[in-house]
Amino acid sequence: MDDLIRALPKLIRAAGDAEEVAEAAALVAWRRVAGEALRGCAVPFRLYRKTLVIAVPDTTWKKQLEAISGQLLFRLNSLLGQAMVTFIEFRVDQPTVQAERARMKSFAVEDDLQEERALRRADDLQDAAGAIHDDDLRRRFLIAAGSYMNAQKK
Repeated sequence: MDDLIRALPKLIRAAGDAEEVAEAAALVAWRRVAGEALRGCAVPFRLYRKTLVIAVPDTTWKKQLEAISGQLLFRLNSLLGQAMVTFIEFRVDQPTVQAERARMKSFAVEDDLQEERALRRADDLQDAAGAIHDDDLRRRFLIAAGSYMNAQKK
């Protein structure tokens, strides 16, 4: 993902005036600028005529984010490599925020399931390695299994 973020300015320049590319880049850049802390409470919705529309759950979030919108705008355009966004509009839109939270939760559940599977595989490997009496062969088995599991992650 970091490679994509670093490539955003080049992608935008290569796309020229393609509005779809500009909007996609702005939405991706917002998620990076907002970070984990704001991801479930400030959902990028649309880029319209250089105005980035962000859905927030309530007026308190709207006021708080409007207070730091200048900083967010600077960081956003710095990441994009040009002044692509001139204004950030925060709109109270609870359904959009709830949908994003549900999406994030489903990803978290999937991550938990994958982690649980990996732990079970690691336990199975430890059991299998325990059955190997030759120390050198056991070590080689565990190294090979670890290399395989790392390759599967990639």
